[in-house]
Amino acid sequence: MASTAVVAGIGLAVVGFTGRYIVKSMPTLSKKMAEAYKVLPKLDAKSLANSKYYKGGFEPTMTKREASLILGVSPTASKSKIKERYKKLIVLNHPDCQGSPYLASKISQAKDLLEKK
Repeated sequence: MASTAVVAGIGLAVVGFTGRYIVKSMPTLSKKMAEAYKVLPKLDAKSLANSKYYKGGFEPTMTKREASLILGVSPTASKSKIKERYKKLIVLNHPDCQGSPYLASKISQAKDLLEKK
């Protein structure tokens, strides 16, 4: 019984000293946090608009440039690289796997155009 009281007392002392340390270090922590916040990049509509995704729709007739953007390869990529990217994208976007039929058709169209070379 006495050992339980000793353990509880030590636990309360640890909690008390930790709380005291946090309260004493709070002013310096708040200054450091304010400085760190100033360094962070601002999140606004302009910065969100500059994301890594292509900002445009599909052209009326597909060009080599558009086909290479769809597949994520260079316009001069080899047939094996085109085939590899096509397989990866079609698995992710196939209509049988809850993908979009429109995107799947665009992926197939891009592969056909780039393989024609």
